[in-house]
Amino acid sequence: MTLSEEAKDRLADVVELQPTKNAELQDRWGMESGSEVHQYLENELGDYYFRDDNSLIRATAEAAELVDVEPGIESDPDADGAPSKIRVPELQARIVAVLAAPDERSESVVSVLHKLRDEYDIDPDAEDVRSGLQSLRRKGVVEVEYRTVPTFRLAVERDDLEVAVSD
Repeated sequence: MTLSEEAKDRLADVVELQPTKNAELQDRWGMESGSEVHQYLENELGDYYFRDDNSLIRATAEAAELVDVEPGIESDPDADGAPSKIRVPELQARIVAVLAAPDERSESVVSVLHKLRDEYDIDPDAEDVRSGLQSLRRKGVVEVEYRTVPTFRLAVERDDLEVAVSD
């Protein structure tokens, strides 16, 4: 299967963002709906992606070789499943930097938003912070605790995680 340049670029996004969801690719690709993303994946990238047991989108090993992009997550073979390296957008890297450690009390989206404002002098939308936290949760580096509202903390020690910012 020969891929167009656009398809190769989008396949690189799948490799980089995995595990991901239709909505995350919809934002990245500027599409109108998750259905449009699903249709594109099936029609153009069907041989290069699959859905895992949680219905998250992942790239095949062949896809990772086809595009010259670092995978979104890498795990240390000696670790117990937690990733040792992640490639994420800048906002998510900043979230990792300010989020409560595994042994600290989990915190709300609003708390994380205030920490980002204080630490980096930025003002992201609360929904972007929530989305970033959920993406990091899917990657296995953030855990959620449900209290009155969902709260978050790192699932791994900050020193055990290498965070690279994707383009």
